[in-house]
Formats: sequence, structure tokens, C-alpha cells
Amino acid sequence: MAKHGGLGKGLGALGLGKAKVEADGRDKVHSIAIGSIQANRYQPRLEFDEGALEELKESVRNFGVLQPLLVRKLPDGGYELIAGERRLRAAKLAGLTEVPVIVREYNNEEVGQIALIENIQRENLNAMEEAQAYERLMREFKLTQETVAKKVGRSRSHIANFLRLLKLAPQVQDYVANGMLSMGQAKPLLAIEDMALQREAAEYIQAEELSARQCESLVKKVLENPDYFKAKTQAPAKQTVPQDVFLTDVVEKLTHLLGTQVKIHPGKKKSKIEIEFYSADDLERIMGTILERQQDVKQQRIDALRKVSLSQKFTV
Repeated sequence: MAKHGGLGKGLGALGLGKAKVEADGRDKVHSIAIGSIQANRYQPRLEFDEGALEELKESVRNFGVLQPLLVRKLPDGGYELIAGERRLRAAKLAGLTEVPVIVREYNNEEVGQIALIENIQRENLNAMEEAQAYERLMREFKLTQETVAKKVGRSRSHIANFLRLLKLAPQVQDYVANGMLSMGQAKPLLAIEDMALQREAAEYIQAEELSARQCESLVKKVLENPDYFKAKTQAPAKQTVPQDVFLTDVVEKLTHLLGTQVKIHPGKKKSKIEIEFYSADDLERIMGTILERQQDVKQQRIDALRKVSLSQKFTV
């Protein structure tokens, strides 16, 4: 995904950017109890990278929270988080009881837009979270695609492409959210209106590890023949047994030849042979056997060529 402008650009579209914060000179950093901070209802992130969060926790434990959280005060005396969800979570994991914050006054619309835009522009939302964030901005704040594009520093076509993902079957959306399907693989599936068939195509794409271009070709075939996958699953069934028998035979022959355990790991695009050895001497013995066998095969080919040559000489 191409890099885009930082948070300041998006918040600047709201009149809430970094430049205004610095110019005000009124944003003092306060230390408040973690327990007094409520989660932001507009948080678009559904999944948090546990590994990255663990790293941030260690950083917070060693150096503290270096960048203050942004919060607003609630009528009941508590606070609502506006920006800094990951820092707040890391602080809790690190065992902190207080965190540095900047308290500002925002209305509900501003809070929602800041939370959504901040997370979108950090560029670590998954594709479905980003699509849902755009949809929320449009639905809850009555914004057009053009307006959303300006606020988050993206093109209108970028917004439109992500919004289209929300038309995918729910299971296919889960595949995209979990990283099992890329956006390029998923977009062609939108042409398949039958949700069950769309899901079947998505699972086939994953199993065969198809490229985006191959996905487009697959969708074209499925649209021409809705029974494409039924024919696909029935035809190869007869070929699986001979293939298994062949591999078993090869394993037995290699095991006998090399005098050690041999395994074959078949794959869709590439396979590998695993040969076990138990010491340097054992490895040398196996290599000697392979090289000796290679020499035998080479000699057999030479002898065969000589026989052909002699045969041609006497028949002329």
C-alpha cells in the first residue's frame, strides 16, 4: 500500500491538526489514573497485533509513555480516550497506574472523526477495518466519498475501492481481515453475486495460492460455468491414488538405496525431499552413495551410447 500523508493532514481538515495544538499553547500534559479513562466508542480497530503490543509494553515499562494520550473530560468526571489506544493498552500491560494525557474539548462529531481518521492514517488497520472506518465516517457524519478522501488524505478511488469490499460475502470478508486473502485477490470476487459460490472461489484461491491476475481469470471461468468447482473436484480424484503410490514407491527405493529414513513433502508449486543423517560420517556415507550412484548412471548411459554406435556401424 502506498504511503500517505500523516495524521496532521487529516486532522488539519477538521481544524484539529498539530499546528493548532502548538499555536494554542494551552495543551498542558496531565497525569491521570488509567482507570478513569473510557475506551473510544469510535475505535475502528478490531484486531491488535499482540507481538507489536508486547514490544510497546516493554518500551513503556522501560521508558514510560513518551507521547501523551489525547482525551476529553466527561460530565461524570471521567475521561474518554480520543487518540492513543495502543499506548493505553501497553501501559495497562506494563502495570502503570497513571498515564500522561492532553485534555481537550471536542464534541461527539469531532471525537468520532478524530478517532477514525487517526487510525486510518496510521496505516496498520487491515483492509476490512479500513473499509468499515470509511463507511462509518460516511454513515454517521453524513459525509460523501469526496469529503472523506480529503479528510484522510486519500484519493476518492481509493475510498471507493475499499468500500466495495463491504459487498463481499461475510466469510470472504473474514478471509481478507485475517490476511488469508489480499485485496487484489478479493476484488475480482465481487463479480460473483452468489455468496456461496463466491466463498468457494475464495477458498480455491487460497488453496491454489493464485495471483490477482489468476483470480480474475478464475472468476471469468466461474461466471461462464457456475459448476466449475464441481467439475474441478471430480476430475482429479482418480489421479490422486496413482500419485500417492508413486511417491511411496520412490520413498521406499531411496530409503533402501541410502540406508536411512527418507521423506517426501509434496506441495502445490514445489516439493522437497528430506534425508535423515545422524553424524558427519553418516552424511559422508550418504553423499558417497549418491555420487557413486550418479557415476553408475553416467557409465550406464555411456555404455548404452556405445552399443547404439556399434549397432549402427555393423548395420551399415
